[in-house]
Amino acid sequence: LMMSGRLGEKLIGFATELVQRFRGGLASVTVLGSCVFGGVSGSAVADATALGGMLIPWQMREGYPAGFVAANNSAAASIAILIPPSIPFILYSLVSNVSIADLFLAGVLPGVMLTAGFTTVCNISARARGFPWTKTEFNREKCWKLFIEALPALVMPAMILILLRFGFATPTEVSVMAVFYALLAGIFIYRDMTFKRFFGALLAAGVATGVVMLVIMGSAIVGWMMTYAQVPQLFAEWCLSTLKEPWLIVVALIAIMLIAGMFIDLPAAILLLGPIFVPLAEKIQFDLTQLGVVMVLTLAIGLYTPPVGTTLFISSSIARVPILKSAVELLPFYAVALGTTLMFAFIPAMTL
Repeated sequence: LMMSGRLGEKLIGFATELVQRFRGGLASVTVLGSCVFGGVSGSAVADATALGGMLIPWQMREGYPAGFVAANNSAAASIAILIPPSIPFILYSLVSNVSIADLFLAGVLPGVMLTAGFTTVCNISARARGFPWTKTEFNREKCWKLFIEALPALVMPAMILILLRFGFATPTEVSVMAVFYALLAGIFIYRDMTFKRFFGALLAAGVATGVVMLVIMGSAIVGWMMTYAQVPQLFAEWCLSTLKEPWLIVVALIAIMLIAGMFIDLPAAILLLGPIFVPLAEKIQFDLTQLGVVMVLTLAIGLYTPPVGTTLFISSSIARVPILKSAVELLPFYAVALGTTLMFAFIPAMTL
């Protein structure tokens, strides 16, 4: 309900006003836009499609290379699944019984860190490669006006966190309240809600839910088979007897997820790998909330890694550039994402 209409224009306008005056500012709009859109959608695919459709053609007209803007959009979209509300965190909660409120709260810092890291990549790339840059003065009044107009959307993730964290409502109840809030915002604040948009949102939500339920159905069968064959226990015993050191086991889990993320879509990977990794994490006393953050961070890299990178395919098709050309431009983004993942894997305080 909130990803379409005037709301998107206000959020992009606010993000543009904040960063356009810096080197690589036009590319940084995508990164900052993904951060604020993440608080509305919780879906990397929705983020890549909505933002890419608006920003990639604009950035290319301004003189940015097609491969770079496609790479930037595909990597930045992964931020959306860390900023609450987050669909992958809800799925991980399903297989681990970890509190959704704890996972949502733990996802804020990595989301902000990726935003800062990807913005830095845009800035350094613009300086090193001479991307177009038009220095504009910061307009405080315009920025404040855009902030006020975007505030109804920016409030929603904060509202969700507060209601969940302090136990005012269950995750399901908060979801209902968020939908009701989005509907009221579209009708009374932005005044652009139509029956066509409402029906389109219902249809999109139904399709998205159907896809996830099919994945859950398939993973439940595979999960039963793995449980019957005692795969989680055997895997845990093998890791403990072969790798022995907890830090080596964590590195092995990250490597497995990086490889799996290249071929399996993120929701399916969480539902398939979660039941195997959770018992092992408990045996090496690796906090399950921390595991959830590391899983989402690591598997998110697969969203923009060939051969089955969903956001990479979407962004490259919008920019009309070959996948491999975008993948080459992604190298610094991979470095930032992997570095952030390792920090959260080995510094528990950052999550807990």
